[in-house]
Amino acid sequence: MKKERKVWAMTLIAFWWLAPNKINAQQQDSTRLLDEVTVTAAKFSKSVGETGKVLHVIDEAQLQRSAGKDLAQVLNEQVGLVVGGANSNPGKDKSIFLQGAAGQYTLILIDGVPVNDPSGTGAAFDIRLLSLDQIERIEILKGSQSTLYGSDAIAGVINVITKKNTKPGLTQTLTYGSFETVKSTTTVAGTTERVGYNLGYTYLKSRGVSEARDTLNSGFDRDGIEQHAFQGSLNWAVTPKLVLQPYARYNAFKGQYDAGAFADDPTARYEALLFNYGLKGTYDVGQGAITLLYAQDRTLRNFISSFPFSADGRFQHAEAFLNYDLFKSLQMLVGANVQYLKMIDPALAEPNPSATIISPYASVFVRNLAGFSAEVGARYNDHSQFGRKFTYSLNPSYLINDQLKLFANWGTGFKAPTLTELFGSFGANRDLQPQQSQSLDAGAQWFVGKKATARAIYFQRKLTNVIVFSRDFRFDNIDRQNDRGVEVEGDLRPSNAVHLRAHYAYVRGNVTARQPNGRDTTFNNLLRRPTHTVGVFASYTYSRLFISANLKTFSERPDRFFDLATFSTKSVTLGRYQLLDVYLSYRFSEDRIRFFVEVRNLFDQFFEESAGFTALGRNGTIGMTARL
Repeated sequence: MKKERKVWAMTLIAFWWLAPNKINAQQQDSTRLLDEVTVTAAKFSKSVGETGKVLHVIDEAQLQRSAGKDLAQVLNEQVGLVVGGANSNPGKDKSIFLQGAAGQYTLILIDGVPVNDPSGTGAAFDIRLLSLDQIERIEILKGSQSTLYGSDAIAGVINVITKKNTKPGLTQTLTYGSFETVKSTTTVAGTTERVGYNLGYTYLKSRGVSEARDTLNSGFDRDGIEQHAFQGSLNWAVTPKLVLQPYARYNAFKGQYDAGAFADDPTARYEALLFNYGLKGTYDVGQGAITLLYAQDRTLRNFISSFPFSADGRFQHAEAFLNYDLFKSLQMLVGANVQYLKMIDPALAEPNPSATIISPYASVFVRNLAGFSAEVGARYNDHSQFGRKFTYSLNPSYLINDQLKLFANWGTGFKAPTLTELFGSFGANRDLQPQQSQSLDAGAQWFVGKKATARAIYFQRKLTNVIVFSRDFRFDNIDRQNDRGVEVEGDLRPSNAVHLRAHYAYVRGNVTARQPNGRDTTFNNLLRRPTHTVGVFASYTYSRLFISANLKTFSERPDRFFDLATFSTKSVTLGRYQLLDVYLSYRFSEDRIRFFVEVRNLFDQFFEESAGFTALGRNGTIGMTARL
């Protein structure tokens, strides 16, 4: 209890310091923050002042200062978001916990289009297959988003926006870091009168460390990785009104892994491949636009060990929607998408199973009607296996004097059973129903001054029909899950040289499990998810020199692991820890050359993200970026 009070006190002090009422600024200056544009909140461009949704943006400048990190480490720095394995061996699997929810409930988008691996048990996308160096911007949208984005978006969506508007010419980034980690990224971009192009290639190799913790100094081998990532896109203005954007991405990721917690395996290795291609088309209709989306993913995974496993998932997404300004203060969005999922496995009882989801949807937006804005939406989902499901959402907000925004979000969500759960080789159940949710978040956001904002929110999420692997050795809709939490954050830029940011997140969750005797048991089940997280960021710019420090604190977390020595599952409590990262960069030659160095876990603190697996001590990266 004393630990919780101490964390709360630290957070309130940081938030008080960053709160907007500390700044003596003019009301009209806040418009700069309110006018920031997002594309994820409504599927089309929408300013922050017109939506009450909880949105976080990781902009291009932040990503440029993260050249020594991967996507998991960058996401792990955000409020209310914990990525399991982010600071473990580079090749270890990564688990996204958004506001306490398991990774299968967060939908990953690439340029607004869902990516999906139908061959996975929970269909949670492997973010190791996305290269941070090919990303321009990330938008994190919290709360149920099933009305706009369909299945899997129960906790929210993470929209990864790839590089398209890179300055013409050749850009080269080279880094070298701990564990003999080498990375090279080459980007070539250009434009003609009507066509722009962007091509990128990233190579990454690291010897890594042992994935499993070697507590007896037995000489566990290192588990290294190697990655090749290609990306290419065009921006073709066919006419002044019609723009086509074809793209293709290829990511090959391979590495080594271990037998489990505290257990080495010098022979185990894996290979993963993502091939993603598609087309986006936009036609301007004056008061709005028609958007067409098509994408196809193929995800291959191959695990070579004492228990070999292979998976081949195929996913297609086709969508069309119209956004239109009916009046100055009234907008609408109508659309429909079709998703086709297929798992290639001829050995199953139903060879190569597949499923189709057809989803029309519509939303109406009230835009800044005397400060009042709102979104009301509904989606109809027709799944070829389990039938029909409706989802709804309501998102009102009220902006007072361009300074204080009050908002609330209520929505229902669903997650369709995966093909593995329905037809897989172990525990399949064709009678599974979708997992369903009701979510609510509400809060306030302050905008005072040109560069200051603060936000406080409360959220709760209730899940029913939770799919678990039951005592009958099959997947069943049994459990109920209830999560709740609080997030507080502040951002302050008192001058062009100084940037301060602080955040605090609290989350609790419990599952109600049905027991064989007919009685229900309720217990905390947020494994590897800290109840409290605190983050503080500070940066200073002097001429061409940039310096920053980022501190994040994680409280104790429960965990379980399978003990190979006793063949039993053990429960443990993982200790709290703090990570301090320091970054420095210097720009030469009119910003054409930039040198940087970063040290992570500066105080070399010992910690565990997962019981029985290695977390990284002090480590660092040096590198340079040159633009020709």
